[in-house]
Amino acid sequence: MYDMSRVTANGYFDAADNADARHETRRQLNAQRTEDYRNGTYALAGGVVEPLPDDAPQFVKDYYAYYKTPRGYHGRSLNSNNGWNRTSSLSFLNMPLLTYAGEIQSAVLLVHGENAHSRYFSEDTYKQLRGDNKQLLIVPGAVHTDLYDNLEKIPFDRIEAFFLSKSQHLIRLQDFSIFAKYEDYRRISEHFKGV
Repeated sequence: MYDMSRVTANGYFDAADNADARHETRRQLNAQRTEDYRNGTYALAGGVVEPLPDDAPQFVKDYYAYYKTPRGYHGRSLNSNNGWNRTSSLSFLNMPLLTYAGEIQSAVLLVHGENAHSRYFSEDTYKQLRGDNKQLLIVPGAVHTDLYDNLEKIPFDRIEAFFLSKSQHLIRLQDFSIFAKYEDYRRISEHFKGV
């Protein structure tokens, strides 16, 4: 999980969590919006950096290993290519997406890698949730991008168990859309039998 409004307003790891930094971000984005209007096009922020600097933070290296390689590259992927519009995140500064997380009454499963740079988003959101129908599942040894496609690390059995335990109706595992992109569902289900 990524709290996009938090990272936009406060920077990664809340490093710019102050009014002056947010004001400067708004000023820059509004100036860009005016320039985009004058140019009749949107400036792009750029996707995952290329070439990858030797001193890049580990999470940037993880993103590179996914978005810039055959593992996750796609011609239409914003992170693989030129990125989002520079101004697309402007509204996130004024709209904290998880403001009402504590009011969620439905079951909530937050899944994060133990070594994910973004883990703090789920941990802080979990603290806001109320009731006994919530779970924070930290996957040992996993980074953020491992949970995109690493079948050896995604805890399908624990995800299934959560949804089955919280469901009022019987749910069949193959009904979850996460499996739709995998052609060999049988191999996946066999892998997790008896785990």
